[in-house]
Amino acid sequence: MQYNFDEVIDRKGTRCAKYDERIKKFGTEDLIPLWIADMDFKTAQPIIDACKKRAEEGIFGYTSRPDSYFEAVQNWEKERYDWCPDTALMSWSLGVVQSLTAIVRTFSHVDDKILIQSPVYTEFWDIPDMAGRKVLANALVEKEDRWQVDFADFEEKAKEAKIFILCNPHNPLGLVWEKEELQKMIEICHKHHVLVVSDEIHSDLIFHGKKHLRAATVSTLAKETVITCVSLSKTFNLAGLQASTTIFPNQELKKDFDLFWTRMDIHRNNAFSSVAMEAAYREGGEWLSQLLSYLEANLSFVEDFVSREIPKLKVHVPDATYLMLLDCRGLGMNDKELNDFMVHKAKIGLNAGVSFGKEISGFMRLNVACSRKLLEQGLIQLRDAVASL
Repeated sequence: MQYNFDEVIDRKGTRCAKYDERIKKFGTEDLIPLWIADMDFKTAQPIIDACKKRAEEGIFGYTSRPDSYFEAVQNWEKERYDWCPDTALMSWSLGVVQSLTAIVRTFSHVDDKILIQSPVYTEFWDIPDMAGRKVLANALVEKEDRWQVDFADFEEKAKEAKIFILCNPHNPLGLVWEKEELQKMIEICHKHHVLVVSDEIHSDLIFHGKKHLRAATVSTLAKETVITCVSLSKTFNLAGLQASTTIFPNQELKKDFDLFWTRMDIHRNNAFSSVAMEAAYREGGEWLSQLLSYLEANLSFVEDFVSREIPKLKVHVPDATYLMLLDCRGLGMNDKELNDFMVHKAKIGLNAGVSFGKEISGFMRLNVACSRKLLEQGLIQLRDAVASL
């Protein structure tokens, strides 16, 4: 079927964090929210149909997770990533962030060091800190219009680290890692006995002819050592249903991970999450194909609009994710001034780049996963605000 991504859906008052938490996040409701990684599109019809059918059953008791759930994950991996992970090495979790938390708390101790790459999704900073671990940040370096790994620094940091959390593809830089980069990071970690866990939640959202590689598939060593965290929550905008899959290289790691959840008596999913996820895995391909075309066009629209209408700004067009960095350093503002300008002058709610790491101080992160009409209105407001300076 043909999906209408131009449809403008009023999400206000629907318990939607993106809209209904504007006062909490920005101190005002008078802005267009283009921040949190949440799409404004209705999800694929087969998912809606599956949830309706489940709702009509009218009983929402303790819910099992059938083998077909993990088989659906396996089939998706085979078809899209040429990978056939063993379903016996898969574990369910409430979400990728929750999986990362469980891994950090299970496979490291208080005061151990966790290696991340800055700038990066804010939870990568928070998870170790809240667990009493220390963060080691390997700063990514912008060279030749692409952010790259400083491997000398990466290895020095790896010598001290217990776990390396990889963002693959990268949020907020929109990087699709090359095979050689992944191999080298994994080899360094193995050399220094560092456990590698790869957050691949944005892996289905790839553009410009790029190809995502599961970190666990890039070498024999990777297959034997890397923990992979996946979910369709970003792909089909299902984050509110809370479900993800963690894929392990061996039973020993899986057993310890599962024990973490057992100790909290968290082992059953809610009545809708596995139903929705399985429908997405099995029947969501058509919707996803159309979504990717629309998102790629939105990225191009922003790039063209900013270059023509707001030349003081520069755009970094991502090869992955629907999250786009705006380089606002040409406005000559500090980070607080920049955020206030976006909220109170442009009246758009974005994520401050500095919240992901000091390397992108002066940047803002823009979510393009909304109707073209809404996106254009946000950019017009930004253009007019910049023009008034």
